[in-house]
Amino acid sequence: MTPITWVEGRRIALSRLEKVLYPATGTTKGEVLHYYATVAGALLAHLHNRPVSFLRYPDGPGGQLFFTKNPPPGTPSWVTTTPVPRSEDSGARQVTVPDLSTLMWAANLVVEFHTPQWQADAPARADRMVFDLDPGAPATVVECCLVARWLRERLTADGLHAYAKTSGSKGLHLLVPLEPTPSERVSRYAKGLAQEAEAALPDLVTHRMAKTLRPGKVFVDHSQNAAAKTTAAPYTLRARERPTVSAPVSWEEVESCGRAGDLVFLLGDMEARLSRDGDLLGPLINLNRAGRLP
Repeated sequence: MTPITWVEGRRIALSRLEKVLYPATGTTKGEVLHYYATVAGALLAHLHNRPVSFLRYPDGPGGQLFFTKNPPPGTPSWVTTTPVPRSEDSGARQVTVPDLSTLMWAANLVVEFHTPQWQADAPARADRMVFDLDPGAPATVVECCLVARWLRERLTADGLHAYAKTSGSKGLHLLVPLEPTPSERVSRYAKGLAQEAEAALPDLVTHRMAKTLRPGKVFVDHSQNAAAKTTAAPYTLRARERPTVSAPVSWEEVESCGRAGDLVFLLGDMEARLSRDGDLLGPLINLNRAGRLP
């Protein structure tokens, strides 16, 4: 029998709570839902007013994975959606996640949460810039941290403030709060900076996606600044072997990273980190350090 729960006055059917989603750690769906309820305050702040895309993995990371921008079949009538610009579909809409009840409904589908760099009421006007630092073996997140430090200094020279989070996979994300800026302009700036990084650190960085160029280097992926692209949201779980989190990290942690395991965080780590540090990506929400591109 499917358990029914009420969240903020809304009826939600929570299914298969004992199902093991992450066999490597024995983590169940019930534990995943508990995790999202625990980090809801921080996660909802980063999802606020943004169209949300889902990477669904209902049978765990070893099962079928599929990415969806459209509201999933069976979406309740009380789930809010927002119009989004798509060249192929003028009437396209995506789910928004403004509250705990919507978050728990979505989490019950077993998803990663992904968002664009712009808000729903200002499509294609980015209020953040992102760099996805992706290591090519044998490089690891240790090398990503070296590149992140270079990028941080370069961004500071342009009056911009960078904040870091793990990707929840192998790499690192850098996020920069911006005054709302056309996504095309942000994309041009980010590409230029990735090219500068490659010129300054040719043995460590590539700005091109070709896999043949990436062994032992860090790919500085600037492409997620395009208006149509999305990035894994802070605090989302990832569909990996273990229940890893895209976790905000301090610059002290980035600077002291000496091995790949130093920046791996699982769902059980996050409550204590939030209690101790608060939301390390808070400035992205408040925009109190939003910068202007030169």
